[in-house]
Order: sequence, then structure tokens, then C-alpha cells
Amino acid sequence: MSERARRAEAVDRAYTLQVVEGSKAAAKTGAFGLGVVTLAHYTWPFFRRQTLPFKTFLVSLTAVFGLVIGADNALLSHEVEFRRSEQAIRRLATLDLTRQGLVPTETAIAHWRAERARQEAAANS
Repeated sequence: MSERARRAEAVDRAYTLQVVEGSKAAAKTGAFGLGVVTLAHYTWPFFRRQTLPFKTFLVSLTAVFGLVIGADNALLSHEVEFRRSEQAIRRLATLDLTRQGLVPTETAIAHWRAERARQEAAANS
């Protein structure tokens, strides 16, 4: 798999993760906002006199807040995990190339990664 295809796949995975986790967070915070608005409507006379569009705005505001925060948190945790796995692979490549007496440049690491992928594909076949 080429570097470009691997990066495109990682971007698609990150986008899908953002959509799923952002939608979950939006549903949770939207339900929370609806509950708070309903509670305020029945317990606070000043809030009861507010218009329906304002109350709807408050509920949608909490849902959008949850969407943004949930998607961002999911992406940040995904990036941390991706960075850890990339660092582990680079560390293995550096050690292996150094044992072979080669300088671990970016090109050498890319060739090592491609060779390792070919070996894993041959072992799985």
C-alpha cells in the first residue's frame, strides 16, 4: 500500500470516527438540554414566559455544543493513538535498519515499511 493510499485511509477513518462520536455526543447533550429546558419551563415562571423559538434555540445550542466537543475529543484521542502506533513502527524500523548497518533515513524507513508489508502479506497468503 502506498503512503498516499495509507494516509487517505487514515483520513477516512478519522472522519468516520468524528461523525459517529460527534453524533452520539450531540444526541446526549441535546437530550440534556431538552431536559433542562423542560425542567426550567415547569419550575421557573420567568422562563415559562419565554417564547418557543428561544427555548428551541437553547436546546439546539446544547446539541451543537455537544457535537463539536464530542467530535473534537474523538479526533484528538484518535490522533494520539495514531501517533503512538507510528512512533512504535518508526522505532522498530530504526532499530532494524541500524542493526543492518544502514542509516535510518525517511527513504530507508519507507522501504523497510514496504518490505515488511510484503512479508506480512506473503505470510498471510
